[in-house]
Amino acid sequence: MLARHACRAFAALVIAAVPGFGGAADVSEPPVAPTKTAGAAAPAAATAEVPAEKPVAPTPPAPPKPPKKPVLVPGTGSVVKGGGDDFEDPSWQWYYNHPKSSEEQDKRLRAPTGRSRDGTWFEGPKRGTPDVVKRVELPAQGLEGSTHGLLFATRNAGIPNRVTGQMQQDDLIFNLMRATTGRGMSVADSPSVVVRVYLPPFEQWENRSGPSFGFRAGCYTHAIITGDDHPQEGKWGLEEYWPGMFICFESSHEKRFKQDGAHLRIRGGRNGGEIMGPRITELGWWTLGLSFSPDGMVHYFASPGVDALTMDDHITSQFPYGYRTEWMKTYFFNVCTRDDGRTWSTPWVIDDPKVHFVKRPQMATTPTQKKR
Repeated sequence: MLARHACRAFAALVIAAVPGFGGAADVSEPPVAPTKTAGAAAPAAATAEVPAEKPVAPTPPAPPKPPKKPVLVPGTGSVVKGGGDDFEDPSWQWYYNHPKSSEEQDKRLRAPTGRSRDGTWFEGPKRGTPDVVKRVELPAQGLEGSTHGLLFATRNAGIPNRVTGQMQQDDLIFNLMRATTGRGMSVADSPSVVVRVYLPPFEQWENRSGPSFGFRAGCYTHAIITGDDHPQEGKWGLEEYWPGMFICFESSHEKRFKQDGAHLRIRGGRNGGEIMGPRITELGWWTLGLSFSPDGMVHYFASPGVDALTMDDHITSQFPYGYRTEWMKTYFFNVCTRDDGRTWSTPWVIDDPKVHFVKRPQMATTPTQKKR
């Protein structure tokens, strides 16, 4: 226990272990049971007649799975200029502006909120900034030519100077509105977001089962407004929602898990519920992607490594909450912790988030003839 708590001490973990926090532990293969050798047969068995066995028909091979219906793969098309960050600029810096905002918990939006030096990133007004936001050397080799990424972690999530002992989360939001002249992106242009995220060895994860890291998008559609504090609640109007995915930890300190593990959880299904995604069987770099097709559907992708996503990495496609997405306003990241005033979250490092789009075809028009 002492060793486990020691490797979760954040000061040593972030300052001393980055960039060295990589190196998955060696896992030895289980011993192979010895093969039973054939001994001499008993004399009686030597003279006994062995009945001939009936031939067994070979089991037919399982039919191949039908190929997935192609959907919009994240990363398709052109890159949106100013729609991402590679964190290679040595002048990259984060301004915290504490105390952090906590509008979701206590209706307190504490302006000015935290932001990056270049205005590309900003603190979420609903839940506040992570306690650590720092440009760092990559903890392991990732994308070719990339040397730096963004580390974020938190300890005091939730309302400032108050401990809840419950899972809380902080937000780090990309300022996509600035790159799209304040409008966001219509799904008619098939927008998508791709990011690389580093999953450290399990010894560095917060020892708490449940959501640890979130990758999500802010979206709009027209529907019955459901927000409790919205002045137009219950009326038809512009509804905001946040589809995405979470990386969830499974702690071996709980009886239901024999060993540490993790899985992806998708938010969300047609009825708003979360969908169990694939298990995470290897750590290190992963590539995550969200795409929004012109029909308003959201497509979720994930793959170990840093290679471009393909249809093989498709997890599911959904109309979250029964909505058809009309606009993608931005994308953002969550970092979660138990909010006990002592325990640091898992330290997460992201790299090279980018937005892509496929420009909608222009409709041909016939010039209007002037009347004579």
